[in-house]
Amino acid sequence: MLAGMRSLRLLGEGRSFYHCISRVVDRQMVFEDRDKEVFRKIMRNLEAFMGVRVVTYCLMTNHFHLLVEVPDEDELEPLSEAQLLKLLPRLHDPVTVKGIEQELERAETAGDEAWRAEILARYEKRRGDLSLFLKELKQRVTLYMNKRLNRRGTLWEGRYKSVLVEGSEQALLTIAAYIVLNPVRAGMVDSPEDYRWCGYAEALSGGRSAKLARKGLGTILSESLQDSDYRADWRRTRNRYRLFLFSEAEKRVGDEATGVSARRGVSEQRLDAVVKAEGNLSIRQVLRHRVRYFSDGAILGTAEFVNEVFSREREQGRYPESKRETGARKMRGAEWGDLRVLRDLQVNVIN
Repeated sequence: MLAGMRSLRLLGEGRSFYHCISRVVDRQMVFEDRDKEVFRKIMRNLEAFMGVRVVTYCLMTNHFHLLVEVPDEDELEPLSEAQLLKLLPRLHDPVTVKGIEQELERAETAGDEAWRAEILARYEKRRGDLSLFLKELKQRVTLYMNKRLNRRGTLWEGRYKSVLVEGSEQALLTIAAYIVLNPVRAGMVDSPEDYRWCGYAEALSGGRSAKLARKGLGTILSESLQDSDYRADWRRTRNRYRLFLFSEAEKRVGDEATGVSARRGVSEQRLDAVVKAEGNLSIRQVLRHRVRYFSDGAILGTAEFVNEVFSREREQGRYPESKRETGARKMRGAEWGDLRVLRDLQVNVIN
């Protein structure tokens, strides 16, 4: 394990994807349904303004998971005055918006192009920045929750965690499925579409925001990853994504006469398969558990991707005390295929 790995913020080059997690202080169960709706609204408004994309997400009662796409800076369209004025109401109250609009008008009347450029630059520098996106999201949710709960101080348990995820269909679909299965693992619902506060349910809802959720999931298909202009068909996206979400075990029927309670179980055939696999879980099975690789693995992807990021970080002076020549480490506890991580976790990798 690399010294100081927990404090690192590993950044991708160009178009990059990150799994981000943050928890409420003391893990208090504070978010009710109405709070999750406000959280989602704040998240979507910031997404539109800051030029990042929420691929998918899950909002729980005391934490959140986001899979975020950060665009290549060179491909992020510069912010125009018209775009700024259109987007400002999503983040600010009418008085603030009016003040900015009047400042732009004064700069135009004065013929001061440097002044107009400086106004745009204030907002342009916030776009495409993952840290600023998460910081502002958490701050705005804190202000709302503190007012509703009549509390003061920080709402969140320290810094957010992030894992840099390879921009491949396998890695992104795996993380996306893991995120959306949170309420299933917690026993809150039997099926992810039954939990309103996740990207998958939002995509299936057909509501006004379903288009954004569907577009986010469409970006992680191999065709979209190879061509950012590719328009994914939701019907096709839905079927491919659903394959990563569902693994059902046979249920044991309750018997009042014997006192045997009903619970989930596995068939004899499935048990034989587990024995044959020497206890290793398939990805479909392991996604129903908490997987530390997805929060503490630092980088997730193929060996080539992990090694490439590791080499780049070493050249920039990271890991000076490490004797490792390669970054990619195999993942334990399941058949992970080609996926690798940077951190070689040893204990309780799957809970």
